[in-house]
Amino acid sequence: MYSREFERIGKRLFAEHLVGGNFGNISIRKGNEGFFIKPTGAYLDITSDLVFVPLEGDVPETASSEYRVHREVYRKTNHGAVVHAHPPCAVAASLVMNVIVPEDSEGEMFCPEIPVVTGAPGSQEIADAVAKGLSSSKLVIARGHGTFAAGKTLDEAYIYTSLAEHSCRVLALKKHLFER
Repeated sequence: MYSREFERIGKRLFAEHLVGGNFGNISIRKGNEGFFIKPTGAYLDITSDLVFVPLEGDVPETASSEYRVHREVYRKTNHGAVVHAHPPCAVAASLVMNVIVPEDSEGEMFCPEIPVVTGAPGSQEIADAVAKGLSSSKLVIARGHGTFAAGKTLDEAYIYTSLAEHSCRVLALKKHLFER
């Protein structure tokens, strides 16, 4: 049902170097029942069977290892889609900053502060931290791990993912070029 949309967004994530290999995951809410997510180990840019994860109850073994994050986000917010990626500049910035404050015009306008949260990948700790962050923002970065962006649609969540990398790249270039 959503396979083509997942593949389209996955291809954009790869094209912008926001994910590599079979890293990252995306999901889309299905009402108050649960959500569809890519299977664990699946490439985001290739059509694959999606896994349905209910908001309550047992989780299929084939669900992405980050299903806990997506589940908590859908339990605690009204977001309709989540994109988790590994943009290199955003990940690097999360290693040295607790909050990223974009200085480029798009970052300032759409996400003036990007919270950095902690927790081991796939853990309940990171699920709780990301869900809390996304309850008041469209974007958070898990320290040393990657971005979690949310929106009404996969397109909106993708835009925030791209924005995070762009804003962090601008900050890195500014520091490299002008703050030596």
